[in-house]
Amino acid sequence: MAQGFLDLIQQRYHNGQYPGDRQGGAAGSTGSGLPSHKPGNFMFATGIECSYPTINQGRTRRDQLAECGHYQHWRKDLQLVKDLGLGVLRYGLPYHQIHMGAGRYDWSFADDVMQEMRRLEITPILDLLHFGVPDWLGNFQNPELPIHFADYCAAVADRYPWVRYYTPVNEIYITARVSAKDGLWNEQLKDDRAFVTAMKHIVAASILGTQRIAECRPDLVVIQSESAEYTHEACAVQSREVKLLNSLRFLSLDLLYAMPPDAHVCMYLLDNGLTREEFDWFMVGEPPGFQVMGNDYYGRNERIMLADGSICQGEDTLGWYQITREYYDRYRKPVMHTETNVFDAEKAPCWLWKQWVNILRMRQDGVPVLGFTWYSLTDQIDWDIELAEVKGTVNACGLYDLDRNPRPVAQAYHDLLKEFGQITIVPHGEMFEVTNEPAMLKVEI
Repeated sequence: MAQGFLDLIQQRYHNGQYPGDRQGGAAGSTGSGLPSHKPGNFMFATGIECSYPTINQGRTRRDQLAECGHYQHWRKDLQLVKDLGLGVLRYGLPYHQIHMGAGRYDWSFADDVMQEMRRLEITPILDLLHFGVPDWLGNFQNPELPIHFADYCAAVADRYPWVRYYTPVNEIYITARVSAKDGLWNEQLKDDRAFVTAMKHIVAASILGTQRIAECRPDLVVIQSESAEYTHEACAVQSREVKLLNSLRFLSLDLLYAMPPDAHVCMYLLDNGLTREEFDWFMVGEPPGFQVMGNDYYGRNERIMLADGSICQGEDTLGWYQITREYYDRYRKPVMHTETNVFDAEKAPCWLWKQWVNILRMRQDGVPVLGFTWYSLTDQIDWDIELAEVKGTVNACGLYDLDRNPRPVAQAYHDLLKEFGQITIVPHGEMFEVTNEPAMLKVEI
């Protein structure tokens, strides 16, 4: 009987077992192991909760860095990030404390933190405006905001030139809506004209701020964190109000990325104070730098409106994948999951894995997802009521509680890192590298 190829292999190589790729490359690595922090690696992150809007008509500042103990425990907090195996941190400098007036800055706290972050080799995504402004700037109705904020961005970039990743303004849409439409923060207004005014000032601030950062870092990466929203209407006929609401969720990114809004949104803008000259200014082109579309998803971002006008939470009716896919199809930007959590500490590990499976599916479908963030490192205060009142309720949504003891989700995240921590941003991503070349070409693919 003639010998088969396996018989011949066994004669030459003993047992003849094919071990797969032993030299590295085709199937030499599964991507498991704690993050190596190489340039092409997927970005696993957490964040320090740093919201600082005002309430009570500006009389009360909700400074979450203070309320959650970060000013006291910042060294411990940064070490927890490192100990967990993370190399990326969404970090918000306290804008309201640093920018003391036109051309005046207090870097005392920021310098210490940034120096320690650099020593620990943690890559910051610097968040420069998170729901509030310094007292001397008033609120988001102030037309001087873009000019002064741009100066602040330039000062930050000049002082920390080693920083490459920025979120100039966190959740622009939420900032404008909650401040000027929902009436909870800052100017605490409840009308469409105030909302449009806040929106144009905040987006303009982000654009000008990005331009000033790019003067120092032309290779900057902008990770624009924005809320992934959707309202379902449980009615036989959809109302014009809900249709408009589901279009307005794109407004901040439309203006930021020079994407002409839907026709009924344009009419709404013009009816509520946006001039043709202002619209044309926004539509000139995108801000500089490499632009990444970050989408934040919490179960409470998705709502169901019933026929009587009442609202119930629509958690996971669509989920992060389907909502973010709408945003990706609209803007064609690389994606990052920039925030998520739940307020139930026991359910948090399962929520973490659900979000991760969403990311894996998005990657399988060919969408470039650069990173994932559990937000935040520690529990938060009063976010169950959007900071509207000072009640002191601890929201158990952190990787650690406010005594810096780990919650179950911390172990789950560490397990996730051990399993997936060395995957690349895209399959075979080791063939590519994030270089230090300035961002010049903007090619849609």
